[in-house]
Amino acid sequence: MALVVQKFGGTSVGDAERIRAVADHVARTRRQGQDVVVVVSAMGKTTDELLRLASDVSGTRPPRELDMLLTSGERVSMALLCMALADLGVDAVSFTGSQAGIITDSAHTRAKILEVRGDRLREALAEGRVPVVAGFQGVSADRDVTTLGRGGSDTTAVALAAALEAESCEIYTDVTGVFTADPRIVPKARRLGRVSFEEMLEISASGGRVLVLRSVEFARNHHVPLHVRSSFTWEPGTWVVEEDESMEQAVVTAVTHDTSEAKITVTGVPDRPGLAARLFRTLADRSVNVDMIVQNTSHEGTTDISFTVPRVDLDTSVQLAGALATEIGAGEVLADAGIAKVSLVGAGMRSHPGISATMFETLADEGINIEMISTSSIRITCVVRADLVEQAVQALHTAFGLDGT
Repeated sequence: MALVVQKFGGTSVGDAERIRAVADHVARTRRQGQDVVVVVSAMGKTTDELLRLASDVSGTRPPRELDMLLTSGERVSMALLCMALADLGVDAVSFTGSQAGIITDSAHTRAKILEVRGDRLREALAEGRVPVVAGFQGVSADRDVTTLGRGGSDTTAVALAAALEAESCEIYTDVTGVFTADPRIVPKARRLGRVSFEEMLEISASGGRVLVLRSVEFARNHHVPLHVRSSFTWEPGTWVVEEDESMEQAVVTAVTHDTSEAKITVTGVPDRPGLAARLFRTLADRSVNVDMIVQNTSHEGTTDISFTVPRVDLDTSVQLAGALATEIGAGEVLADAGIAKVSLVGAGMRSHPGISATMFETLADEGINIEMISTSSIRITCVVRADLVEQAVQALHTAFGLDGT
């Protein structure tokens, strides 16, 4: 029988009624002649509540113990779902990440998967059972429980699909697929039937919140087709697949936005080799993820360097940049938390000139100033003021003909 991996997010298993609905869907999939491996997240806001509880009792929150705490949420979900499946006559068995053979590195709270052994899952499938796996977690080579960071359950599901050679991986959430823009901002946004891995990577990296970037990278690298669907409607959603010549090459597939970053500018940096490297090495050593970088043309032996970082890392980044600026004789370090990114994504950009011009003209017509620009072969991103980003998304969505009925 063909194998499918089905992953259900926190809203999909948010209460007893939702868990019973998921169990019914898994049982229905089995009756249709498919083997199923299920991956579940913690119920509803359980992870947030556990994090709050950890903060209430500890100011240090040792990462190892935090991982031990957070993995309990998924264990509740997997056990309850197996009980619900039992009532439907489906023989299911639950597995923690370590029991499922998900081996990670030892970076607590943000571990990366090194290997998926999956022997116990294969045995359960061979016995006609449905394995239900706790997402978001694994075990390190040191035999410590680890968690995979934000969106880790998606990554778990894709990794299992790759290791077990599943036909596809279905990601069930509270939206019906991937849209041309955030429907909460653009009511005329349309659901996409199919997007390529490359487009989905850019959508995820530039603010699309349906799929986590790591899971898309894993799926692309291991050729796992993804199907993003709603667990509230069960209707077909969006397929994320390999790009081929039969796929329609839309000039612009989606307009995305991201309000989670801030901008830092280091002024008066001496224009000497190696100073930019020192700045970004200092940030990298503190696990600060730098996104966009712009360096001005040198003037009188100095230059300004601007870059964006996650807003949660702004204070740390300013402190590190300030210490280095003093050391190398640079000027001020300026922080700006009032910025946002708006991006166009589309595989058709490779062969259609004038996309940048139309984007810039549209923003200019709206009176929106562009502060930074970055591009890839299928993406253009502009930094604008945060209070204007929704206006920018709406205008660009219309300008590139993405509005639907």
